[in-house]
Amino acid sequence: MIKEDDLRESLNITTRDMAELESNPRTWLSWIVYLLARLEEKTTTSASDKESFVEMLSALQDEIRNRLRTGGWN
Repeated sequence: MIKEDDLRESLNITTRDMAELESNPRTWLSWIVYLLARLEEKTTTSASDKESFVEMLSALQDEIRNRLRTGGWN
């Protein structure tokens, strides 16, 4: 398996476990924010990493807007 496949599998297991432990999506928000904060901490090594993180947040915002508008994920 390649690195991305390993990460995807790990995230699938984690999200499944989170949903089983807590069925209220509002609670998931705190975990999503926690994850983003931990990922942002990893971007402190360079200005370009920090810029990429901000770009990723913008892309995430666009994906959420599209989801709300179309009812589906791309």
